[in-house]
Amino acid sequence: MSKVFYNKLVRDKIQDKIESKGEQCEVRIINDDNEFQQELLKKVREEAIALSSVRTRTDFLDEYSDLMVVLEALSGTMGFSEQDLQFAIEENIKKKGLYNDKHFLHWSDDEGYISNETPQGIQNNNV
Repeated sequence: MSKVFYNKLVRDKIQDKIESKGEQCEVRIINDDNEFQQELLKKVREEAIALSSVRTRTDFLDEYSDLMVVLEALSGTMGFSEQDLQFAIEENIKKKGLYNDKHFLHWSDDEGYISNETPQGIQNNNV
């Protein structure tokens, strides 16, 4: 028997699912709130990457719900209420807008803007 090491946060029912197939696993409980938040943040990335790779509506719903479950758990550990989250979303929309107009930014002269995106290509300062 060969072990597969995951070393990641998993959902509550995973251990039961594995053991119901007659297989074994080792699970530990995370007792440190900071570690739990860090593991949830890792799950956000994992689930967002999975969501970005879907190709069917069914897969979209599955991966979207996976991501939303993680985000709800994470926001809960931070003490945010549904009202807090809704207010933050509304403020974000007021400040930044939506995606209704489907704008695609090719370039900008705005040197003061700091993006969390990785720019593609090489900056050409002579343009």
